[in-house]
Amino acid sequence: MQWRSIVVGLVVLRLSLSCVLWLAFGLGPSLSWGFNFQLSFNLHKLDLLFREEKGTDPSDHSWSQRMRDHEHEEAATTCAQRAEEEESPLRSYLSLFDGNKDEYVRRYSSFPDTLKAKMKDMARDMFYFGYDNYMKYAFPEDELNPIDCEGRGPDVSNPSNININDVLGNYSLTLIDTLDTLLVLGNVTEFQRAVRLVIDTVSFDKDSTVQVFEANIRILGSLISAHILLTDPKHPFGKVGVEGYDNELLHLAHDLAVRLLPAFENTSTGIPYPRVNLKTGVPPDSINETCTAGAGSLLVEFGILSRLIGDSTFEWVARRAVRALWNLRSNKTGLLGNVVNIQTGQWVGKQSGLGAGMDSFYEYLLKSYILFGEKEDYKMFQAAYESIQNHLRRGREFCNEGEGDPPLYVNVNMFSGEIMNTWIDSLQAFFPGLQVLNGDVDNAICLHAFYYAIWKRFGALPERYNWQLQAPDVLFYPLRPELVESTYLLYQATKNPFYLHVGMDILQSLEKNAKVRCGYATLHHVVDKSKEDRMESFFLSETCKYLYLLFDEDNPLHKSDNKYIFTTEGHVVPIDNRFREKQWNDLFPCEDGALAERGPSTLPPPSNISNCNRIPDERRYTLPLKSVYMKQIDHMVGLF
Repeated sequence: MQWRSIVVGLVVLRLSLSCVLWLAFGLGPSLSWGFNFQLSFNLHKLDLLFREEKGTDPSDHSWSQRMRDHEHEEAATTCAQRAEEEESPLRSYLSLFDGNKDEYVRRYSSFPDTLKAKMKDMARDMFYFGYDNYMKYAFPEDELNPIDCEGRGPDVSNPSNININDVLGNYSLTLIDTLDTLLVLGNVTEFQRAVRLVIDTVSFDKDSTVQVFEANIRILGSLISAHILLTDPKHPFGKVGVEGYDNELLHLAHDLAVRLLPAFENTSTGIPYPRVNLKTGVPPDSINETCTAGAGSLLVEFGILSRLIGDSTFEWVARRAVRALWNLRSNKTGLLGNVVNIQTGQWVGKQSGLGAGMDSFYEYLLKSYILFGEKEDYKMFQAAYESIQNHLRRGREFCNEGEGDPPLYVNVNMFSGEIMNTWIDSLQAFFPGLQVLNGDVDNAICLHAFYYAIWKRFGALPERYNWQLQAPDVLFYPLRPELVESTYLLYQATKNPFYLHVGMDILQSLEKNAKVRCGYATLHHVVDKSKEDRMESFFLSETCKYLYLLFDEDNPLHKSDNKYIFTTEGHVVPIDNRFREKQWNDLFPCEDGALAERGPSTLPPPSNISNCNRIPDERRYTLPLKSVYMKQIDHMVGLF
């Protein structure tokens, strides 16, 4: 019996030692309370959070520094093995993820044409299941309630319900928002019918108080896009003209824009009010605070409208708002906050990040330059991107080489650059797509991989995810398109089959978790997959569109000799010389010194040149991110 006691004692001792090591290095079993939230005590992530206190440089500091310091001190190794480890610093931390690397190669390195065709059909069917049921059960109301199979309009009984009323204006939102998606899917007949329905039934003379930003990107942008596709002889979709069409969509767009103009009046900064009543203008009880993205993401749609009708007013007010915001950035960091007082110009929200409240501001600096060729737009974007890289980016210097944790963009104080919290939100998933447009494909690959890992864990993207706790902070997912958009653009840049697998995973997750009786429903809780009875219009206008385009290699958009760009709501607009021509003098003769140089600058590159050749040919059909780094990211989000 004595030998049995010795064996049991040794087993207990080994288990105890393993538990101590696992807890110390954050590699052990995680605690959870019914939600499968991994709450590991990860010292390397705490190091990321508090690195400012130690005065270290984020570019050369790894989240895993503390793990490297231990470097297998208790492991029994030969002198030769020890020497090999010391010569190869990657082995100290990243060797933890070396096992079974080939599983990533086997899973992601190819994608058969037959499977691609199947996924294309699946994406098309997904769109029509939502669209047909909207037309059957909801039109002419704004949205479809896919669980009860009913229409939804503004919440007139509760004007303070801005979650609904900011978006729904009693103007057949979903139909308008999906016009160009019908053409992308090749359904010219339904596109023509939908255009005629909009012309015959939609009016903006409504007692509806809506958010300027939402009305701009969802309604104004779609009307402009559909008008251009109807009238542009160079568009790639064939004969799509509507008999007797007399620019009615453009007239509707102009009418809506005029109704939005009061938002720009009576503000001492030129930054617009966040909401207007389509009949009466700015409500008397309107607040004086707005977010950076809401006020600074109007330039694409307003600028195109001005150049189509020859009236500078709309571009002038939108550009004035952008420059006013730009003038309020921090002198120290170059960053902007997320909420500003439109009368005083004081920052109410001092958080600077890439997600909600800021995302499309950066997007439209670059896209405005691509469309209009205004050098000031690119200079602002270039300066903003440099500040983002300097103050928001954490992790190793290079995405696909070196030691340390993968790049992550965190929320910081706009004045000090110090981390304000440990969450990121799902809207930030758009940023890899913007990095692709800017030619920074390597950084796009890494950030996209992080969001995809979160998707793999939950089958959706929680609205907020806490990277320190490896758990969602805000649990719902309203079928947002940002991850799909970045996946599509990365596939166009690299043609790597990995991104087709990502799209397939997203498609299958949506089919499994979000499909209900009459459409696709918002996930109320990404863990238990409970649902809310709402299908937002961007699901059809963006999510389904990008999924379809991802698998449709022969789409006319991909085969056309002309170049196109997507608005922040996914509407197709051409990169056309006529949008670079103005029928008026410069709107701003460099007033206010908004673009005064703060340091050395370079001239903008020609906006019709792609930088996507930065990915070497030999990497285009291997994994975009090395297996060891993919496994590292999967571990970071609690997949194993």
